[in-house]
Amino acid sequence: MASEHIVVGLDVGTQFVRTVVGQRVEDEPEPLILGVGLTPSAGLRRGIVVDVEETVKAITAAIEEAERISGVSVGNAFVNISGNHIESQNSRGVVAVSRADSEIGAEDVARAIEAAKAVAVPANKEIIHVLPREYIVDGQEGIKDPIGMNGIRLEVEAHVISAASPQIKNVTKCVYQSGVEVDDLVFSGLTSSRGVLSRRQKELGVIQLDIGAGVTDLTIYEEGDVLHSAVIPVGGSHLTNDLAIGLRTDTDIAERVKLEYGSAVPKDIKSKESVDLASLARGDEHQVSKKLIAEIIEARIAEILALVQKELKKIDRDGKLPAGVVLTGGTAKLPGLVDATKNILGLPAQVGFPSELKGMAEKIDDPSFATSIGLMLWGFDQGESNRTSKRFGNLPGSQYLDKVRGVVKQFLP
Repeated sequence: MASEHIVVGLDVGTQFVRTVVGQRVEDEPEPLILGVGLTPSAGLRRGIVVDVEETVKAITAAIEEAERISGVSVGNAFVNISGNHIESQNSRGVVAVSRADSEIGAEDVARAIEAAKAVAVPANKEIIHVLPREYIVDGQEGIKDPIGMNGIRLEVEAHVISAASPQIKNVTKCVYQSGVEVDDLVFSGLTSSRGVLSRRQKELGVIQLDIGAGVTDLTIYEEGDVLHSAVIPVGGSHLTNDLAIGLRTDTDIAERVKLEYGSAVPKDIKSKESVDLASLARGDEHQVSKKLIAEIIEARIAEILALVQKELKKIDRDGKLPAGVVLTGGTAKLPGLVDATKNILGLPAQVGFPSELKGMAEKIDDPSFATSIGLMLWGFDQGESNRTSKRFGNLPGSQYLDKVRGVVKQFLP
């Protein structure tokens, strides 16, 4: 088994850590899933590392489980990063073509992307992605790959994503302490999109909405490229907390109520239907209305979707994306969420499932695995990109990560 054909995706989430080990098989269009690891996470809050020891423990357990199943020793992984410290903006880089014959080469593209990095970023933040949206050669717009074309002036329209430097170092440190090298840190919204979206959806215009436990990652595509991205600091755990307060019960019972009886559409529930909390936990004797449960959930879902709509209005895309909304993350399985999304955003909506991959399909056929599957596929994409010397938008983040590796390793035993 050639090690260069193995890629590991490591999704360090607020509620769970998920690991996926994939292998590229010759003559097969999609990778083979060799192993999956899943373990509860207690070291993050809203996507931010708040306890290094607990985070390392969860990462180690998830990796060990994936190793046992796959028979592969995990030494490297592509890792996600999220949280409301993530910021994005669109930028333009302009350079003069360097060759005397005016033919645009890979070095000109790299310089244009580097020029697009010249944006105002706070001192405590670093650019992790520069994603080219289109190239402009001598005023001609809409060019996807300018290499080999002739021109004097090369411009690139790029989407720039930045993250807090301390959080980059914290996530990297936790992964290293679990005994794994970080191949790259990737924004969760990009990886969940890679896991579920089709090329056609990205061309038409689509919102990828990953509702995790702590935060909601939003990525908008149009004409095949990222138009806008954001992180909304509200997620599935807020539904649980609302239920705990509204039903006057503890969060463990509230989580079970959400999973077993939750709905985002109260009008579909009869007012007489109720849940006996005694059936979920000893000592909690009272009954609660299913309609009340749905009303509590509906209020929080409406808040999340209102914040999504606010992001759409920022870029003048409210109600204007033909491919609609694709929902992923654990909360995407909430009954009635698709209908609520259609009603509030006025767009088509569906739950997104990871690409049809071979091996362990029953374990990964779940919207909560979109990020970990996407990380693995992103890793294979990077390998293909490097081999063909094509442009790769994540290079600036990779260069910064090299510096982080050096800093973190100084403090490791």
